[in-house]
Amino acid sequence: MREAVRDAPTRDRAERLAVGFARVLRGGGLEVSAGNTVLYAQALAAVGLQDENTTYWAGRATLVRRPEDIGAYDEAFAAFWLARGGGGAKASAGEATTEVGVDVPDAPSEEPPASDEAIGPVVTVRWSPVEVLRHRDFALYTSAEYEEARRLMSDLRLVGALRRSRRLEPARRRRAHGHPDLRRTIRRSLRTGREPISRSFLVPAHRPRRIVLLCDVSGSMEPYARGLLRFLHAAVVGRGRVEAFALGTRLTRITRELSSRDPDAALQAVSAAVADWSGGTRLGEGLRTFNDRFGQRGVARGAVVVIMSDGWDRGDPDELAEQMARLGRVAYRVVWVNPLKASPGFAPTARGMAAALPYVDEFVDGHSLASLEALAEVIAR
Repeated sequence: MREAVRDAPTRDRAERLAVGFARVLRGGGLEVSAGNTVLYAQALAAVGLQDENTTYWAGRATLVRRPEDIGAYDEAFAAFWLARGGGGAKASAGEATTEVGVDVPDAPSEEPPASDEAIGPVVTVRWSPVEVLRHRDFALYTSAEYEEARRLMSDLRLVGALRRSRRLEPARRRRAHGHPDLRRTIRRSLRTGREPISRSFLVPAHRPRRIVLLCDVSGSMEPYARGLLRFLHAAVVGRGRVEAFALGTRLTRITRELSSRDPDAALQAVSAAVADWSGGTRLGEGLRTFNDRFGQRGVARGAVVVIMSDGWDRGDPDELAEQMARLGRVAYRVVWVNPLKASPGFAPTARGMAAALPYVDEFVDGHSLASLEALAEVIAR
């Protein structure tokens, strides 16, 4: 027992290594809180630094929150811990030094200069601020990060799922069967002495479905409304068949306000047009207005309808369920985007969310740029 105590690392050493490893993880894009870092330091002091396996699982259990972060954790662990000799307990003057490099967009890649104090090998861990921003929660954004996110959102292109059109187009395949194309058949027959050897056909054309975006602008959605409205602006400007609405205590159509190429002017026009900004939420009444005025008159018929809301509703949940059922009967697909879905331990227990969920075809999160990129893929299905 005395020998085990004598060989155990001190608490100060475990804390220093835990803080250093947490910094490398944050540089790799993982969200590591101060509480998790303290918990990891306590775990290191308890299990020791002699065994590589226990060091790995101590960090895996205390620092990794999502399954998709395991790959980044493994890379950071290999760069930080394995270079230190299997856990860092045998580190000496010749141990490896970890350097963190930053990948700046549109800039040549340069290796960071090695420290003059480094005697052993230097392990470089690179990270990109753009990649970190893609996975960062909108609620944690700064003004500068919103400007960078606006530039990244401008590259997003929403394309609705394809549907068969009543119009016909020439068949691209020779053996395709459809309506005979007499004009092209006669034109081709001129090359063969007016003998219609090669016949042409017309097949139904395909066109993208309309996309309808309804964004909740109530007080509970305020941390995410700014980021989601920038997404709506990029969608409206990027293609023609997009309709945008704001949902609060009433329904407001904001397609015209978002059609400006200037994002700041578009958001300013939206704030002036929406009278119930950061107010209450009556999803049932808003959807009833949408179904009566826009839904069954053609805007939502056969369209992909995307509702962006956390589901906190002050109205009657039975009315919301009824209007969701009406919407589902005319829309091609109903997608619900809830920014809180990515939170640990989330459950759709809010009254509005629980009432609407049975009528939703796709339930996704929308708290970051990466989740909105995934939403674009869902819309295109």
